[in-house]
Amino acid sequence: MRINGPVLITGSVSGIGKATARRAIACGADVIIHGIDQASADAVCAELGAAFAVSGDLSDPAIPGMLIDAIIGKFGSIYGIVNNAANTGRSVLDNTTPELFDNMMAVNVRAPLLLIQAATPHMAANGGGRIVNIGSVNAWCGERNLLAYSISKGALLTLTRNLGDSLGPMGIRVNQINPGWVLTENEIKIKRAEGMPDDWPNRLPVTTTPSGSLIDPDELAATVCFFLSDLAPRVSGTIMDYEQYPVIGRNPPKVTV
Repeated sequence: MRINGPVLITGSVSGIGKATARRAIACGADVIIHGIDQASADAVCAELGAAFAVSGDLSDPAIPGMLIDAIIGKFGSIYGIVNNAANTGRSVLDNTTPELFDNMMAVNVRAPLLLIQAATPHMAANGGGRIVNIGSVNAWCGERNLLAYSISKGALLTLTRNLGDSLGPMGIRVNQINPGWVLTENEIKIKRAEGMPDDWPNRLPVTTTPSGSLIDPDELAATVCFFLSDLAPRVSGTIMDYEQYPVIGRNPPKVTV
């Protein structure tokens, strides 16, 4: 499959974003690496052989427009956006402060909206484009310690469906992938910090990992690139759960261990 143009992948210095960047480069895309700081973005850009590197904190409402302007200045156009960067902070009702909630919504919802808003005129002028939002299965209700995060991913889901409809006549396709539990470097660190043993990925029950292991970022990246590619010319407004079991309606066996 081929990806025919410049593609911005936010949060692409590690994890799902970096895996997607590597895969998109192999599919022929001019990939723009994004990170919070320029040094990290430059390092990954050089490592992967990407086309360009940009940086900026997406909680700042001025940054999305500046990123798109930089890409247009470099390439003259933009074909794709993967809205992957996210605040994944933990919270429950009692400790969800206004500051935490506002930052979560700013990074996870407002930034994708503003990036799409800034890119849409350029995509439309070039006959269309591809947008893939990286959501979460938590969009459907969420884990109890991911209240604000889950709310933000639910909002992103609605944004995807709305724009998948309204941008269709411009040739712009907007889809969302909701990953389940993915084994990224950051997830390994988080779970260890939360008290799980060093080898926790190898000690998960079959109810969590029916396949025997967690989702690898590289396999998820292949699906992201499908939605960016010439193999998906019409599909839009689709929400795809990327998990090992059906999230909605699942009723796991009631057993003890």
